[in-house]
Amino acid sequence: MARPTAFQALVGLVLLFCSAVGASQDHALCNEIKTKLGNDTVQPTEDAYEALSTENWSQTVWAKPSCIIQPSSTEELSYVVSTTVKWKVKFAVRSGGHSVVPGAANINGGVLIDMAKIDTVEYDADKKVAVVGSGLRWKEVYTSLDQYNVTVVGGRVLEVGVGGLTLGGGLSYLADLYGLVCDNVVNFEVVTATGAVVNANATSNPDLFWALKGGANNFGIVSKFTLKTYDIHDAWGGVRVYSLDALPQLFDAMYQYQSVANKDPYANIMLQAFPTNASIGAILNIVYLKPEEEPEAFAPFRNITPLADLTKLQTLTELMLAAPVPELTRVNWFSSSFTNDKELFDEVAEIVTKAPELDQLTNLTAGSLAFGWQPISSSAVLAGQASNGGNALGLQPVNQTWLVLDVGWWSPEDDKKAHDYTLSMINKVDNASKSSGHYVDYIFMNDAAADQPVIESYGAKNVAKLKNTARKYDPNGVFQTLASGGFKLP
Repeated sequence: MARPTAFQALVGLVLLFCSAVGASQDHALCNEIKTKLGNDTVQPTEDAYEALSTENWSQTVWAKPSCIIQPSSTEELSYVVSTTVKWKVKFAVRSGGHSVVPGAANINGGVLIDMAKIDTVEYDADKKVAVVGSGLRWKEVYTSLDQYNVTVVGGRVLEVGVGGLTLGGGLSYLADLYGLVCDNVVNFEVVTATGAVVNANATSNPDLFWALKGGANNFGIVSKFTLKTYDIHDAWGGVRVYSLDALPQLFDAMYQYQSVANKDPYANIMLQAFPTNASIGAILNIVYLKPEEEPEAFAPFRNITPLADLTKLQTLTELMLAAPVPELTRVNWFSSSFTNDKELFDEVAEIVTKAPELDQLTNLTAGSLAFGWQPISSSAVLAGQASNGGNALGLQPVNQTWLVLDVGWWSPEDDKKAHDYTLSMINKVDNASKSSGHYVDYIFMNDAAADQPVIESYGAKNVAKLKNTARKYDPNGVFQTLASGGFKLP
């Protein structure tokens, strides 16, 4: 074995010294904040630390922060941010912890700012808004508002956090009526890198208001969202379960459903299938935002016999609570977008059900893949563009599909294989849509893998606006350097 040179040894000592200094800085900061916030600061020696550091949904993003800080108010959050920046310590911010992007909602070393204690819901019936803490998950928001028979445009999976979903755009069962989740924010209460608390809305800091609608964690930390509320409570729908053999019929029905010239905006649907697991098969999530059984919008699916039919009249919250959520150890996902075309639908169906990568994934320990076929109508895009100055996403107002491939596996040793096999499949989907002329250059952040160029897909003009906004509200680039996880500005 070759012996290290004197230069290599010196470099090693310098790196070791820098690492030790960084750790010392982290611990000194944690101690200072703990002196002020007490039990709201959890350090590695405390009993609560292990559970909090592994609370994120996927084990791929579990980490070991130097401490976990849970501010209970915007004022405490302001203190935490300004102090952390003063010490030049890296940090991450967690709302619900559902993201699979490493570093976005947890961190090794540095500080994890856990928003869980900023968790209030305040409903204003006169203004038809709800002020929602960013530490909440959608289940808590919906159940709080159910007593008033109103809801908000929010997440479909109820254990997902309010913060990450909203700042990434957010897909909702109400999208065809009112746009994406981000389009229904009336005001963002934001803590900037200096600790200043600012409100971003249509009249105050409108550039920041626009940028936060899809711009993620690049400008500050949102402590509270003021969301529009809507008089929607009772609904019809649920899940229908099919065998994998029914997939060709389901894809044909989906094409018919998505090709209607004037789609019923109260109807929403999502097809999920598990081509690596025939025992689960395919699941159709059906939602109608009125208490009307078997509306005509879902006619293309009527002649496909399910193995089980759980659709019924129920509240919208009950409907979403009943949706199955798989328990997986390690998770990643990839997103692709394309417009409606029967030949392309058939080709994509072939890829997601028969690609050789599926066999490679099943050879991993507990390896599995599911796809989600999410129809997006032009009305959803137009509603967003018409709402308070639009959003940063650069969406085209055409009927389209946002496809997501979800991969799950067991062992850290298979992380790269799981990533690479699934990336190969999404590349095949992209290549097919590009070849057919139906590719949509948009990557949905909430369904994207860490190495997908999400913000670049918003278009050069919007990226330039986002960068200008970041320079204005974060001139020292704190949210590009100290908060370096998540989807950063290119």
